[in-house]
Amino acid sequence: MTRLVALAWRWLWSQPMVAALNLVMLALGFGAMVLLALVSEQVEEQARRDLSGIDLVVGAKGSPLQLILAGVFHVDVPPGNIPLAARDALAAHPMVAEVIPLSLGDSHRGFRIVGTGTGLLGLYGARLASGRPWQAPMEAVAGADAALSAGLRLDQAFAGSHGLGGGGEIHDETPYRVVGLLAPCGCVLDRLILTATESVWAVHEHATAIDDEDRRALAAERELTMLLVRYRTPLAAAVLPRWVQDQPGLQAAVPALESARLFRLLGVGLDVLRALAALLLGVAALSVFVALTHAVREREPDLAMLRMLGASPARVAAVVTLEALLLSLAGLVLGLALGHGLAALVGSLLHAERSLVVTGWWWSTQHPRIAGLAILLALAAVAWPLWRVRRLPVATLLQAP
Repeated sequence: MTRLVALAWRWLWSQPMVAALNLVMLALGFGAMVLLALVSEQVEEQARRDLSGIDLVVGAKGSPLQLILAGVFHVDVPPGNIPLAARDALAAHPMVAEVIPLSLGDSHRGFRIVGTGTGLLGLYGARLASGRPWQAPMEAVAGADAALSAGLRLDQAFAGSHGLGGGGEIHDETPYRVVGLLAPCGCVLDRLILTATESVWAVHEHATAIDDEDRRALAAERELTMLLVRYRTPLAAAVLPRWVQDQPGLQAAVPALESARLFRLLGVGLDVLRALAALLLGVAALSVFVALTHAVREREPDLAMLRMLGASPARVAAVVTLEALLLSLAGLVLGLALGHGLAALVGSLLHAERSLVVTGWWWSTQHPRIAGLAILLALAAVAWPLWRVRRLPVATLLQAP
C-alpha cells in the first residue's frame, strides 16, 4: 500500500502547475466552508450563552432588536433612557421574579462601563478571580478581557470617558476604583466594566450640575437605560410584553424572538457565502476531473505496462483513486488551516472593536462533514477516469509504436 501511495503522489506532482492550481482551488473552497462554520457556530453559541436567563428586555421606544444588541450583547447604542419608576413598577409586578437595571453612557478605553446591580453577576454565574463585588458608588468590577486589555488592577483608580466607544470627554473629577476582577466566563461580562447604578448617576450629575438645586433636580429625574427581566411564571411570556408595550415610553423586546430574527437575517448572508463556497468546490472538482481524465489518457502506455507486469485492474485503479484522494485531502488540510487562520483574524478584528468573541481554536461540528465531502468530491472526480482504466486496451497499447 505504501508503494501505491508513493506512486500516486509522484503521478500527482508530475504536472506541478496543474496540481498546484487544483490544490489552491480546493483549499479556497474548503477554507471558506470552514470559516463560515467556525464563525456561525461561535456567534450562535455566544448568543445563546448571553441570552440565557433573560426573558425580556425593557427599554425606550424604538427597535426591539436594537434593545437586544445594546442591552444584552453590548454591540449597539441604546435607543434612549426610561424613567426610574419603570424599574419599580416591573419589580412590583406579580409575574416578575427579578429586574436587573442597566445604565450605559460611558466607557474606559473602549470597554463599556455598565451601572447595574449584583444580580447581573448571578445571571451569568460569574466568579471573581480576585477582590470583591462593588458595595458602594464609584467602586467597579472589571471583566477578564477588559481588565487585561485596559491594564486594570485591584485598587487602581481610573476615569470613564463619555460615550460607548471611547474618545469622549474624560470624567477626571469622578474616578472609579477597581475592587474586583472577574474570572473569564466566556460571556459578555468579559468585556464589560461593572459598577453600581448610582455611580453612573453620580458621574453625570457631577458633570452637568452647577449648584445644589441642579443636583436635586437631576436626582429627581434619574433614569435608566434598560431593564433585564426574569419571569416568575411561564404565563408571563404571554402577558408581560403586552403590559410593557401599554406603558408610555416603554418598549419590550423578547430575546428569543429577536435573536431568531437576527439569525434569520444573518442566515441569508451565510447561505449566499455557502453557495459561493460550494460553487468554488464544484469548479475545483470539475478541474480535478479534467486533470485526472487527461492524466489517464497520457499515462495509458504506462498503465498498460503495469498490467503486463502483473498489476491487477483493481491495483491500477487504486493508484488513480489514491491520486485523487491525496489531492483532495491535501486541499482539505490547507483549507482547514486557511479557515482557522481567517477565523483567528476575524476574532482579532472583533476584539479590537470590543465586539463578539471569535477564535481560530474552535472545533466545529461541521469538520467531519467537510472531511466526508472531500472524500466524496475525490471519488466523484475520479469516477470517469476509473471507468477508462477498467476498459484499458492493454494489448493494443503494448503493440502501438
